[in-house]
Amino acid sequence: MPLNSVNTNVGAMVALQSLNRTGEELSATQKRISTGFRVADAKDDGAAFAVAERIRGAVAATTSANEQLGGVKGLLDVSNAALENVSTTLQKLQAVTVKLADGTITAEQRGQYQSQIGELAKNIKSFITDASYNGLNILNDPATVAIQVVTNGTGTYYNFNGYKALTNIYNSVSAASSWTRGDASSALTSTGAVGKAITNTLTQLNNFGSYSNYIDSQINYNKSILDAQQSGLGALIDTDMAKESARLQALQIRQQLGTQALGIANQAPQSLTSLFR
Repeated sequence: MPLNSVNTNVGAMVALQSLNRTGEELSATQKRISTGFRVADAKDDGAAFAVAERIRGAVAATTSANEQLGGVKGLLDVSNAALENVSTTLQKLQAVTVKLADGTITAEQRGQYQSQIGELAKNIKSFITDASYNGLNILNDPATVAIQVVTNGTGTYYNFNGYKALTNIYNSVSAASSWTRGDASSALTSTGAVGKAITNTLTQLNNFGSYSNYIDSQINYNKSILDAQQSGLGALIDTDMAKESARLQALQIRQQLGTQALGIANQAPQSLTSLFR
């Protein structure tokens, strides 16, 4: 091919190809800077994008599981608060029952103590029936006492039981307002109404406390998993902004030089006109 041709400008073709490549690289760099991602879509790196999408799904699932665990924690906290109030009230009820068991009190005093103990029993029932969280009460003799809680994004479950507190605690002392001296004496034994109610309350407080500790531990563990997932995702697809900034400046200079080189190459054929003067 002739070196001096007005039909084919090799220099311009080379300069244009170089300028186009620089433009493509510049466009890719600007995309990485504007999105913050080295891999923003499948066109950037199909394999890395596929892995990133899977990790994003895992992050969403773990986040959702932790949100649900937060609700369970609230439910257990409310139930524990109710049982703690029941326990405190049972202590007061026990003290009044001791007075009822005393044979030296008058009939009027007995009536007053029976009235007091009846109100305390009503308080116990109220604490139990009011222990609702998000419409769920696991103390108010639930029809289904088995609770199944999702603990992570892979669908693993933790199971614990609700508690029939009306049956096992309140019913023991529900008739306390009519207790005689003999009833009061029997109620104070370890297997009596008050002793049984106190034992059941403390046992369930221990159980719910264990459930709550597990939920707290699982929430913290999930947070650690989320941190690791986010860190791995960032290492896979995030842009090194300092590196891209330096590259952007270099490409902008290359683009300017390429434009100038193309301009010079386009002017080369014009020098051939001097041959015909």
